[in-house]
Parts: sequence; C-alpha cells; structure tokens
Amino acid sequence: MKSILRFMKEWVPSIAVAVIVALVINTYVAQAMTVPTGSMLPTIQLKDELIVEKMKPITDFAVGDIVVFWPPIPGNKDRYVKRLIGLPGDTIEIKDGALYRNGQKVDEPYVKTPMTYTFNKVTVPAGNYFFLGDNRNESYDAHLWPTPFVPEKDLIGKAVFRLFPLSHIGKIE
Repeated sequence: MKSILRFMKEWVPSIAVAVIVALVINTYVAQAMTVPTGSMLPTIQLKDELIVEKMKPITDFAVGDIVVFWPPIPGNKDRYVKRLIGLPGDTIEIKDGALYRNGQKVDEPYVKTPMTYTFNKVTVPAGNYFFLGDNRNESYDAHLWPTPFVPEKDLIGKAVFRLFPLSHIGKIE
C-alpha cells in the first residue's frame, strides 16, 4: 500500500503535467497528420506523416504554402491538405492548362501534368483563401467544390515538416 501511495505522490503530478503540456501543444502549437489521398502528388505522397504548425495568430499564410484546413463541403469530417493558390483579393483563373493569378500566368514547377479543365475567373473574397492540389487533374479541390473558397476560420495550419517516410524526412517545400 505504501508503494502505491509513494508512486501516486511522486509520479501522478508529473504525468498530469506531461498530459496537459501534450494537449496544449497538440491543440495550439503543432500536430502530426497522415495524408489520406494522393491529391498532392508528387510533392506529398499518400500516407506521408506531416507536422502541421498550428499557431495561426502568428502565421503569415503565403501563396505556395501547403496548408491543412476544413474544406467548404457540407457534411465533410476530414481535414484537407492543399497548396494555397489565392489570397483575399486575388483573381484566379484556369485556362489552356495553366493557372492565372491576377491576370499573370503562374509558373508551377510542382505541377507535373497540365490541367485538363478550365475554371472561370473568380475573386477570392476578404477573409477567404483558394486551394488546389498539386495533382490537379485528380484532386478534389476548389475547382470542384460547391463554393471554391475556404474561410480563414477553417484553416488549421501550415504543413512544415515530413516525418515519414524516413527516406523523405525534412522540410516541405
């Protein structure tokens, strides 16, 4: 009995603190995520393990970032990971196999196959973002969603590091 009491007195507070710290980090700082689809091929592979930085108040999201978010799809319960293509105020258009942002053709070396679809020009509203997968012709993304814009409140964070597979461990670009 004394050993149980001694264990509780010595270890329970430390375990409780560790659990609280882990929950705070997972909720507000960073979180691991497994990529569920091939929509970001070849940049990110199916089943890659990523670290998602979740400190949104101090994060500057920029065009080209790979971001995890809740998509604007009714009834969806899955997080998506896609490339940020349009910021608030940007005009986005897809024609002749290429992406145009604010009227300028965008060089996208991470897209290996030209797009086989068109997407009429839209302007990203204030407080919203526009996302596409790198595997454009196979990605369920903004060009197919009922509404192509993701509200800022639905952003989770920026994918910053690949943990697995070990052969590809490192910063995500």
